[in-house]
Amino acid sequence: MDNQDLAFHYVCTRDQAKEIAGGFDRYWVMNCGCREERGSKCARSRMDLCLMFTEDSGGSGGSGKKEISKAELDEIFKETEEKHLVSRPFRNEKDRTKIEGICFCCDDCCWYFVKPPEEICDKGDLIENTTMDDCTHCGECVEVCFFGARKMDDAELKLNRDECYGCGLCVDVCPTECVEMFARK
Repeated sequence: MDNQDLAFHYVCTRDQAKEIAGGFDRYWVMNCGCREERGSKCARSRMDLCLMFTEDSGGSGGSGKKEISKAELDEIFKETEEKHLVSRPFRNEKDRTKIEGICFCCDDCCWYFVKPPEEICDKGDLIENTTMDDCTHCGECVEVCFFGARKMDDAELKLNRDECYGCGLCVDVCPTECVEMFARK
């Protein structure tokens, strides 16, 4: 596949996002373009969550770009965990094999979730695996599955793995730890 066939964004787990960020020495952040464009405060998280790894990156098109420290980066990752935000790295427009930054998205304001399918997003290289024998069908994972792969039907969890993008948020919230992420085949 030609690297230009890759979508601008793709999904990864927060741990994968941390690994990506760990490969860079400097970080910039700006306001999320989706959050600014909607003209309202995001109900889930703060505005300045568009992370970039190069000074000249345009990011998500938001305003207020500034360089941040490693400690500030750690705070961003802490917030993404607490607020259950999806990690969506973005690629260089000319060379899609290069990662320029990471958007941290939610179903409150991100255009990918609010107005699908206007924006294309590639699935990550991981996929969920749920041990249904250990599942209590509590529905916690359904609340954070913005892609619609997990739904409740008559108080029973139903999975549609074709819809799993590999964000790993279901792993974060599962009280019985019956969800794991594995390599997508």
